[in-house]
Amino acid sequence: MKSPGSANGLQSAIAGAPAAKRRMPFDVSDLGMIAALIGVVIVAQIIYPAFLTWTNIRIILSQNAPLGIVAVGMTFVMIGGGFDLSVGAIYAFAATMFAKIAMQNGLVEAGACALVLGTVCGVINGAVVAYMRINPFIATLGSASIFSGLAFVYSNSTPQTPDNPNFMILGQGVWGPLPISVWLLIVTVLIGGFVLAKTVYGQSLYAIGGNETAARLSGLRVGLIRGSTFALVGMLAALAGMIEASRLAVGQADIGGTIPLDAIAVVIIGGTSLLGGEGAVWRSVVGLLILGSITNLFYSLAVDPNIQLVAKGAIVIGAVGLDVWSRARRR
Repeated sequence: MKSPGSANGLQSAIAGAPAAKRRMPFDVSDLGMIAALIGVVIVAQIIYPAFLTWTNIRIILSQNAPLGIVAVGMTFVMIGGGFDLSVGAIYAFAATMFAKIAMQNGLVEAGACALVLGTVCGVINGAVVAYMRINPFIATLGSASIFSGLAFVYSNSTPQTPDNPNFMILGQGVWGPLPISVWLLIVTVLIGGFVLAKTVYGQSLYAIGGNETAARLSGLRVGLIRGSTFALVGMLAALAGMIEASRLAVGQADIGGTIPLDAIAVVIIGGTSLLGGEGAVWRSVVGLLILGSITNLFYSLAVDPNIQLVAKGAIVIGAVGLDVWSRARRR
């Protein structure tokens, strides 16, 4: 067996995982996803003429920045062959902690504590999934309940409202042409995209998601690498929760209920496979823009929220069906 850090071992793992060969480089099949985004934008502009105004574009980006940050972490998790249903609870827990600590201490301390909290929650998820061999669905569904309950206990089921005006900078502040939250999304996307496409860690993750057995036999530390993706998404969920608390000027334990499914929807729409080993951060960005544009159009037209749920569900089912169909064609 090759050593865990062996380049030859990594290459062997990739060779044993056909799906892992498809990373950042552009693929012809990606044209359909990009065409879908262009089509959505054209239709939205026709129906709602103010859609492409700079003001509306900023609204779309700022409203979806927290979701996009979580989706970057979810991309890592899903490429590694898992998914995380607890990100909404981590999001709310971190938002509550950020606000509560900011009421008595500085924002730096509050932010650091919230990020550590999210990372620790993610490490717990990763350890349960990777080393206790519990299915990610069951593991993160259970941990979501635990984290959510702890958030309510920590906040005593009451909103946490700091009176420090600087508390709103993260979610409402603007730097240059864009809100600070959008800049944070851009930095997260760039770093995440680089790590997945250009580092040994990213290559290892594709190999594990594409063929776990081959990756393990090639000497890759499957448990550690897969577990680390949960720590990453936990930290990013905490950052997103901090942004949302700052935007709303309050931290509450009951926010973020739709974040897990929305993040998974964004990643799936972007072309990351549910089976692992395939996807990219930039594709998740395209998925975010598609879903964000549709949601913005619905709100602009005052579409019934229940109809919006139906449409979102249909989009997710369609994206999963397309993934299954495209994989069947490649066999």
